[in-house]
Amino acid sequence: MPGPRLTGLGGGLFCVATMFLLGCLDQLLLDGSLPVYGALFLPVCVLTALWVRPGDVLTAPVAVPIAFATGLLVVSDGREGMLGRLMGLATGLATQAGWLYGGTLAAGVIVLVRRVRWVRRRRRQR
Repeated sequence: MPGPRLTGLGGGLFCVATMFLLGCLDQLLLDGSLPVYGALFLPVCVLTALWVRPGDVLTAPVAVPIAFATGLLVVSDGREGMLGRLMGLATGLATQAGWLYGGTLAAGVIVLVRRVRWVRRRRRQR
């Protein structure tokens, strides 16, 4: 499968940075549309799960929810101040949980399939 081979840390940084940038872009262009942000989250999850190298593949389902929350800080409708931002984040996580679960599930399924194939390939090589 062609494409970048990221370490676990690199995959997490890719996912977090991409979701933060997409959140900023969503905030600028669409005034923080949460459904658009959620829909953009799904391809980022798939790419993260596909681009992490086989040895670190189990880190992808851990990184994607963190990335969702990172970008949601920009998009959420929080009032001014730290407490307002945290309340907006909590509300966004509650109302957009379907996107979060869907993306995490997609990354988890891809990761499990890749891991099983990797283990089988290593057993055949022995």
